[in-house]
This record gives sequence, C-alpha cells and structure tokens, in this order.
Amino acid sequence: MNKDYKKNLAGKLAKGFIEHPLTFVIGLVIIVMGYITLQISPREANPQIVVAGGAVIVPYPGVKAAKIQKTIVEPLMRRLREVEGVEDIYGIAQDNVAILNVKFFLGEERDKADFRLYNAVIRNLDSLPEGVVPIVKTLDIDTDVAIASIALYPKDTSVPMTQIYQKATELQTKINRIENVGLTRLIGDKKPQYNIEVDLQRLSGYHLSLGQIVKAVKSLSVKTPDINGETGDDRLLLFGMEKGIESTGDIENIIVANYGGSVVYLKDVATVSRAEAVEDKKSAAIFGHERTDGKVVPQTTITVSKKRGANAVTINREIFKLMDSLEEELDKENIGYIVTKDDGYTADHSVNELVDHILISILIIFILLIYALGYKEAAIVTLTVPMIISLTLFSGYVLGQSINKVSLFAILLSLGLLVDSAIIVIENIHRHFHDHDAKRKTIRQIAIEATNEIGNPTNLATVAIAMTFLTMFMVEGTVGQYIRPIAIYAPIAMFASLFVAYVFTPYLANKFMTKDD
Repeated sequence: MNKDYKKNLAGKLAKGFIEHPLTFVIGLVIIVMGYITLQISPREANPQIVVAGGAVIVPYPGVKAAKIQKTIVEPLMRRLREVEGVEDIYGIAQDNVAILNVKFFLGEERDKADFRLYNAVIRNLDSLPEGVVPIVKTLDIDTDVAIASIALYPKDTSVPMTQIYQKATELQTKINRIENVGLTRLIGDKKPQYNIEVDLQRLSGYHLSLGQIVKAVKSLSVKTPDINGETGDDRLLLFGMEKGIESTGDIENIIVANYGGSVVYLKDVATVSRAEAVEDKKSAAIFGHERTDGKVVPQTTITVSKKRGANAVTINREIFKLMDSLEEELDKENIGYIVTKDDGYTADHSVNELVDHILISILIIFILLIYALGYKEAAIVTLTVPMIISLTLFSGYVLGQSINKVSLFAILLSLGLLVDSAIIVIENIHRHFHDHDAKRKTIRQIAIEATNEIGNPTNLATVAIAMTFLTMFMVEGTVGQYIRPIAIYAPIAMFASLFVAYVFTPYLANKFMTKDD
C-alpha cells in the first residue's frame, strides 16, 4: 500500500511544506499581511449594527386626530405592511399630523430598505387626501451617532454667542470637506438676528395694534419669521428678522402709522437690537472644565459622524489636525474649544490595549511552555501565534469586519485554543524524538509522522469547538449583531491555527530542533 495514501490532511500538509523553499516566504507574507491589515482596517469602539427603519410624517393642518386615523394612518399602515422586510409599523394620529414609525428586520440592508420605504410611500400617494404631502425620514445609525464633538466657547464675556455660531458654521463647512465625514450638526447654536421688542404701553398710547406693526415691518422684510407672543415687563417680543435689513436703523425708521398729524416710527413704540435669537430657548454649556476655570460657560458644539465602514481613528485625526491648525485664529477671536467626544481615540486605545493584552498572553504561554517542553519548542509555538492572528485579521477584513473591542475580544478569548493545535503538534514531535526508533529516522520523518498521527483527532476537536461559536449566529436582535464578530473571528482563528500548526510547526521543528533536545 502506498505510504502517502495513509497520510491524512495534517500529514500531507506537513510533508508538502516542511522543506518547500516558499514556506518561509509564505510565513513572512502572512506576518506582513497581518500588520498591514491591522493598520488599514476600520477601527471602531464597538461593532456596527445594521438597523433599517424610518418615520413617515404626514402633516394635515386643521384636521382632528380621529379623522387622521381613518384617512391617513390606517390606509398607509395597510399599504406599508406589504413592503418586503418590514417587521412592524407603529401609527400615531394626532391633531394636525400623522406619524408612522416603520421598523425593518435587523440585518436588512439599509439602502435597499430605505428605497423600498420611499417607493411604497410614493406609490400610495393616491390613497391620501388631496393636497397632503408625506415626509419620509429614514433612520441612519451611522450618521445619527457622532464619533467626535467639539465645543466652542467664548473666553470672555465680550464675545457674543452669535460670533461663536458664525465661527462654528465656518468650521462645520471645513469639517464636511474631510473624506468619509458623514453628517455634522450644531448643538446649542445661537443664530444672529434683529429682535424687535414692542413696548405695550407706548403702543397703546399711539392707539396702534400689533397687526399694524407686523404689516409695517413685513413691507420691508424679504421674510417675516414666526411671531412669538411671550410677554414680560410690559414688553412684547414680536418677532426676529433674518433678511431684508442691514442695520438696526433700517428697522427703527420704519413708518408704522400717522398719529395726530405726526409720523410714528417703529423706534417710537419698540426697541430694536441685533443679537441672538432670544425666542430660541435651547442652550448648551460647559461646566467645571479646567479650561473654563470651573465656571458655567455657554457653548456651541459641532458633532461629526462618519460614513459606514470608514475608520473613525483616521477621520478624527484629520478633524483634530484641522482644529490644531485653526487654534491661533480662534485665539485671536477669543474663542476656545474643547474636544468633548473622541470615538477615534476610544477605538484606537481599546484596540491597542487589547493588542497589548494579546502580546502579554503570548509571553505567558511562552514562559509556561519553556517549563513544560523546552526553549526551542516554546519558541516554535510562540512564532506561530502572530501568523494565526494575522490570518484571522486578514480574513475578517476580507469579510468586511472592522477591528473593535468585540472582534479583538474574540481573538483574545480563543487565544488559548489558538495555540492548542501547535502545542499538540510540537508535543507529539517532542515525544517522537524520544521513541526507541528515533535514532534511525531523520528529523523530517519524525516531524511528518508526528503531525500525521494527531491529525484526525485534532481536526475533529477543532471542528467541534468551532461549531459552538458558530451557534452564536442563531442569536437574533441587537445582541446577536453585537456579538456577531465573535461568531466570525473565533472559528476563523481556530481553523487558521490548524493550518499554521500543520504547515509551520513541522517546518520550524525541522529547522531548529535536534534529537538531543
């Protein structure tokens, strides 16, 4: 019987690569490939979860909730349930508006789900009352979750918040030009505008109404904003104007009426000032930070999100590099900034910390193997670990996985299993060196026979353990998506360890071990 026929997969791999001139080159390529993968792979604090869904908002002014329920919510819910991939729909009917929240099954591809939702709404416009125009707002977890936020604040009270807003909008435009930046938003922004505060006592003294004031100002304004009727101290904030004027004088000298043969100007009955939008009650502040001397300081925050699959570390480095280049310009305007969120640093720090832990674990394994088998055996097993991790990271990159806390935890979790195959092979080679017939065999023969001997049981054990990790694919929902990297990386790592153990362990043993070991 042909001796090669008796060899299993382990024996055949060992025989094929033990003296092959390309084995060393392949090992070197694997290590380099792993290093490059570690550098170019997207890094995130947590794995990305694919969530698809959206809201259909249907304004219907002047209509009661009961009618909206019958004419909009119920017909649209019936039609939208026909959309492929929709898990559930929640309809809300209120006076003047209907809101339908559409939830797709987890894992549905977001772009396709968004298209199906838009398409379904457009196709069913004929089922809505005439003149009703629905608004579709889709959910985008990638752009809705910020990876960086920067708070701009005045260094002294002489800097108005409107100036902070204007500088924030300039920075927002520059940040948007950075590659792979998704969406930027402003929080706590105070937009500049002209405010008109009407004195009710003076207004009644001229026998004028608010309607006359509004009409007079409207004649000058390109756009008349909403009226705000909040009163206080006998003064009524009428509205803020954003366009159509260049100075407070343009507004103060508006003729609002003729009273007793005299012209009444707006300045006679109101105070006009250029400031922030005082009717906007939203605000944000920094408290207790060392750069604000522990004071409560108003601020405007720029939040930045990234595109899906982009590297948060690279994007944030570019953002903060831009901020550093503008620091002198901001100082001249007495504007300071604080980085309040940096997911890039969090992701990079988490990845580097876990890589350090993996290196520490490898060192511990090396020390233990020295006492159990010897220096050369320990060194051979230790050399296989970087190759296994490199193959695992590269395979994950090809499958579209990012490097995050969960994926590296999966590698760290299976690290003990990773060296299992290499330890079994090297231990069996070590044992064969001390057999009674070892003297008449070459190291090459011993390495191949020892590897072949443990091939089948090692294969079976590896497959059995890998199957336990693969069952994680059965976990559904958000938790299932969050732990998905474990179900991907752990089995890949185990099969990579099997390949490395059969190919490189015999090769290294043949190169470095002697029968006297």
